Amino acid sequence: MKNILLILTVLLGNFLFAQNEAAAKKLLDDVSENIQKNDHIYIKFDYSLINKEAGVEQNNHGELSIQGEKYNVNFFGTLQIYDGNKTYTIIPENEEVNISTADDDNEETLTPQKFYTFYKKGYSYSMGKKQKIKGKDIQFVKLIPIDSNSDIAEVKIGVDLKSNNIYTIIEKGKNGTLTILTVKKFKTDQKIKEGLFKFDRKKYEDLGYMIND
Repeated sequence: MKNILLILTVLLGNFLFAQNEAAAKKLLDDVSENIQKNDHIYIKFDYSLINKEAGVEQNNHGELSIQGEKYNVNFFGTLQIYDGNKTYTIIPENEEVNISTADDDNEETLTPQKFYTFYKKGYSYSMGKKQKIKGKDIQFVKLIPIDSNSDIAEVKIGVDLKSNNIYTIIEKGKNGTLTILTVKKFKTDQKIKEGLFKFDRKKYEDLGYMIND
């Protein structure tokens, strides 16, 4: 009898885990589908990087516009434009522009194109806590990298259940570093400013910027 009960307990545990994992992935899939149906999205966000052991705390904010594969992001005083072919990184402090023909970022890096899809590859899922944050009902989903050599320990995605959008992404590194991105403003299908996803080479040449192709 004890053996039968043990088997039933294991089977039930596996069943509940599978249900939990499926529910977590479905929630993220619903969010991704909800966002990607829009032609253009605009996000204003806060960003924090914290490592208490190293005594590091950085806080900043940024703005991001995405249309298909194209994006324009202003962050940490740097403007980056991706026109679907090339990436232009404009650094006013150094008066320079770096141009690359491909996005060579590490697969783990959260680039604008992957903001609503990065979870689909390389992670296992589980439903986390549901919390009330600033009057919003936020359901967290916990992601664990499948690759044991990953520098990431876990990622928690907080979903605003009312808007069905991402409210926050919290990444914890194995070195104890916390990276927190919180969406402050989210707009869809706004009028796009002309040239938003284009690099005006002449403008920066006239300003005397060094342009590195």
